[in-house]
Amino acid sequence: MTPRLDYFKAAPEAMKAMLALEMASRQLSIPLALRELVKMRVSQINGCAFCLDMHAPEARAAGISQQKLDVLAAWRESPAFDARERAALAWAEALTRLEASGAPQGDYDALAAQFSAVECVELTLVVNTINAWNRFAVGFRALHPERTEGDGR
Repeated sequence: MTPRLDYFKAAPEAMKAMLALEMASRQLSIPLALRELVKMRVSQINGCAFCLDMHAPEARAAGISQQKLDVLAAWRESPAFDARERAALAWAEALTRLEASGAPQGDYDALAAQFSAVECVELTLVVNTINAWNRFAVGFRALHPERTEGDGR
């Protein structure tokens, strides 16, 4: 895959705004492990190899087990996830697939049963932020800075 453009060089002011949003999302009350789990699932849905590559080590460092990461794509069928994680993952999927889901009431009800109103908004910000990063990385074909095409790492 050949990168299309370096979006940080092309529009530094726009990317400053994205980085500010990212930094704000890191200051929320949502636990780091849950934020990373959501980022991984959303990036899976969006097919963002760049973000998956970036967030997998961060997720493990935040305490998410490799086993959870291994079954994340099938989280609904796995007993590895607790009620809060399930509610967050369902909400993240609903918002990421908004055109198909319409953010169903059942997903919102599950979210509201597990999270405060503040946490619901914060989790939604995390979902929106990673969706935005995925769209930059996939749209412009970003490559992980430590990797080059076809190097096998």
